[in-house]
Amino acid sequence: MRDILVTAILVGLIPRCFTRPHVGVLTWSWVGYMNPHRLGWGFAVTLPAAQMVALPTLLGLVLSKEPKKIPWAPATYVLAMFIGWTTVTSFFAINSDDVWAQWGEFVKVQVMVFVTLMVMRARERLHALVWIIVISIGFFGVKGGLFTLAGGGQGLLGPPGSFIEGNTEIGLAMTMVLPLMWYLRSHTKNKNIRRALLPAMALTTIAILGSHSRGAFLAIIAMGVLLWWKSRNKAAVALAALVLVPAGFLLMPQEWHDRMASIGNYQEDKSAMGRINAWGFALNAAKDRPLVGLGFDGFTPQAFQIWAPDPANWHDAHSVYFEILGEQGYVGLFLFLLLLWLSWRNAGMVMRRARGDPEWLWAYDLAAMIQVSLIAYMVGGAFLGLGYWDMPYTLAAIVLLLRRLVEQAKVPKGAVVRRRPVAQAPDEVPALATPGHT
Repeated sequence: MRDILVTAILVGLIPRCFTRPHVGVLTWSWVGYMNPHRLGWGFAVTLPAAQMVALPTLLGLVLSKEPKKIPWAPATYVLAMFIGWTTVTSFFAINSDDVWAQWGEFVKVQVMVFVTLMVMRARERLHALVWIIVISIGFFGVKGGLFTLAGGGQGLLGPPGSFIEGNTEIGLAMTMVLPLMWYLRSHTKNKNIRRALLPAMALTTIAILGSHSRGAFLAIIAMGVLLWWKSRNKAAVALAALVLVPAGFLLMPQEWHDRMASIGNYQEDKSAMGRINAWGFALNAAKDRPLVGLGFDGFTPQAFQIWAPDPANWHDAHSVYFEILGEQGYVGLFLFLLLLWLSWRNAGMVMRRARGDPEWLWAYDLAAMIQVSLIAYMVGGAFLGLGYWDMPYTLAAIVLLLRRLVEQAKVPKGAVVRRRPVAQAPDEVPALATPGHT
C-alpha cells in the first residue's frame, strides 16, 4: 500500500514538474531528503525517483516562459568553480573505476541547486522549500524521538540509500533542521501547526541525542548556543533548553553517557582513533597531491596502504574538511570553505538590511536560522563525511536568493533608484509543498 501511495504521488506530480519547474524543485527536495520510495517494501524501492522528477523539471525549465536567470554573485561563481574543479580532479583520480559515477551524482545535485537559484525567487517558494526540508528530515526526527523514548536509539537510521542513512549522519541532519523548525514556528499563521512544531522539535532533539552520535552531540551544543544568540525570543529558547537538556540527559542510557564521555578520552576509543587515522591519510595524500587530491571515492583500502599512518585501520573520511581535502586537494578545500563563508556573509547582509522592518522580519529570521544551521553543519561536519550532501548547498542558494529579494526591495537612503516590488510567484504553490515535502 505504501509503495502504491508513493508512486501515485510521484506520478501525479510529474505533470506539475513539467508545467511549473518550482514544483519540480520541491518534489526533487522531497525525494532527495526523505527518499519516500525507499521506505516501502515492494516495487517502489527500486524506482528511479530522482530521474522521474529531474527530467520533466529540466524540460519544463527550458520551455517555461517564466524568467529564469541565474543570480550571479560571488557565491554562485565559487560554486561553479568548485563544480568545475571536481571535474578536473576526476581526470586525475586514483579510483578511475568509480570516480565518474560519484562525479555524476554530485553534478546532478548541483544542477538542481542552480535550478533552485533560477526558479525559487519569491518568498512563497522559499518558504515552501523550507517546509519541504523540515518535513522530510523532521519525519525521521519525530519517528526517531518516539523510537528513543521507547527504549531504542543506537539503531536510529536515516532514509535508506541516502547520504544521511547512518545514525551519525541523520543526527547531524536533524540538528541542522531544528533552526528551520524554529523559523517556521515563528512565521506560520496556523496556530495548530505552530503548536505541532513544538513537540516535533522536542522529539527531534531527543532523536539527535538518541542517535548516539558524538559529532551530532557537539553540533547540537553549538547550534543551541547560536540559536539562543540569534533568536529574537531568547527567553523562550532558554526555557526550552532548561526543560529539554536535563530531560534528554535523564532519558539516555548509561551507554550513551559513556560514549559522550569518550570525547575527552579519544585516545582510548577505537572509533575516534580510526577517524584520526583517516584524517592523517587525507593530510598525507594532500601532501603528495596538493592540487588535485585523490578524486571522488578516494578513501579506499588500497589508498590507505600508501598514505595512512596505520594502513590496516581503514575508515571513511569522517569529516567534511578532510574529505574535501583528500579528494579535491587544497584548491577544492579552499573553494568549499569560501562558499561556506560567503553563505554566512550573505545571511549577515540579509539580517542587516532587514533589521527593524516588519515587512522583512521573515527574511531576517530565515537568514539568522540558516546561519545557525550552517554552524551545526560546520561543527558536526568536522566529524562526519557529508561534504557532497545536498543541504548545505541548498541553504547557500536560499540565502543568496534572500539577499537578492531584500536588495531589490530595500534601497539605501539617498539612492535615486525607486523601490522595486518583491518578486511574486506567478502561480500558487501546490498544497503538497506548503505543509509538507516533496
